[in-house]
Amino acid sequence: MLPVASATGKSTDFLTALFTATTSVCVTGLVVVDTYSHWSMAGQMIILFLVQIGGLGIITVISMVMVVAQKKFSLGDRKMLQDALNLNTDVGIVKFLIKIFKATLMVEAIGAVLYSIKFIPRFGVAKGIWVSIFNSVSAFCNAGMDVMGPDSLMVYRSSPLVMFVTMTLIVMGGLGYVVWFDVYHNVKDGIKKRFDLIQIFWRFNEHTKIVLVVTFVLIFAGAAVFFVTEYNNPTTMGHMQPGERVMNSLFESITLRTAGFTTFGQENLTGMSCIFAYVLMFIGGSPVGTAGGIKTVTFFLAFFSVVSYIREEEGTVVFNRRVTEDAMRKATVIVAVSSFTVLVLTLLLIAANPMPVADALFEIISGSATVGLTRGMTGTLNSLGRVVVICAMYLGRIGPISMAIFFANRRSKKGANRYVEGKFYVG
Repeated sequence: MLPVASATGKSTDFLTALFTATTSVCVTGLVVVDTYSHWSMAGQMIILFLVQIGGLGIITVISMVMVVAQKKFSLGDRKMLQDALNLNTDVGIVKFLIKIFKATLMVEAIGAVLYSIKFIPRFGVAKGIWVSIFNSVSAFCNAGMDVMGPDSLMVYRSSPLVMFVTMTLIVMGGLGYVVWFDVYHNVKDGIKKRFDLIQIFWRFNEHTKIVLVVTFVLIFAGAAVFFVTEYNNPTTMGHMQPGERVMNSLFESITLRTAGFTTFGQENLTGMSCIFAYVLMFIGGSPVGTAGGIKTVTFFLAFFSVVSYIREEEGTVVFNRRVTEDAMRKATVIVAVSSFTVLVLTLLLIAANPMPVADALFEIISGSATVGLTRGMTGTLNSLGRVVVICAMYLGRIGPISMAIFFANRRSKKGANRYVEGKFYVG
């Protein structure tokens, strides 16, 4: 809200500042004022700082500050960090944390250097470097905010360098750190032992296999759908060359997985593309990464829970590993609670700020899955509409299931009564 944060030198109103702070720290990307024009360099630096914190995770950043300050980690600190990073053990967790920060800074630095090849000639040295850094951090953290101009990446939809650098950063941020290090160590070891690609793949842990397979399928299935449905749409890809259509279809499929950059207006999508966009946004990225959504592994386990029930299987086995009943229940609950949250928030948004159902649903899924894409509605929201979207972004980042557990009166299992089974007719 400080005057120094705005380009005009005047104080920004509370709700606009709150919306911007929320979309930054929740790495969503929805904005009610243009990032490149409304905010000064100081304001943009605040946004970038919040995006970096939000992408890495609050607990992760605080823990790294403790490492830098040479503070000792208590058992409680280690358990909290273990839970934040979704790890199975707290052994070597501080070393893992340091690896995360080093890898993040390295990837973002490489992205900024590659971006500067295009951005410095256009914006000049000083601004070109700043735009490159901002875009690299924003893309890796899946925030989707930029300081280039009013058209996001529309100017660069024919540039393979900018497009593929952005897609790579988005995917790497969305895969998750656990996958990174598992792939790195197994590929490195496989090259030394002269394994082929199939042998290397089967050496990955089961989590990495699921993430890679589901991510690959979603990206290329989405690209195929957008290529077909938008091929002759003159307001999206109809005027592009065949090669550009392929590249932009791939980009659209990736950016909908919680990134938020765009090369054409989402309001111009065909009906089928819009429905598929809902699905991709809702699923999002993968656990222990910078992306949002219900996550690829959650979607995969919930889907296989249905398959197992239909096949009358007693348990779910994936890549020769049995999935625990607790993991299956958690996946199902996350899908159910997230779906219910989207439905309620969509109804609230329509009631607070009347708009077409398709646009309201897109806005809420985009906010709750921390995507940051819009069908042109964010800037038109009234005060109540902004509050609803702020709630969607906040819930999307911390997880509606986490909020439900926080407020629930969870009873201890000790001494719990066991009741006689009742007969209930389902379906």
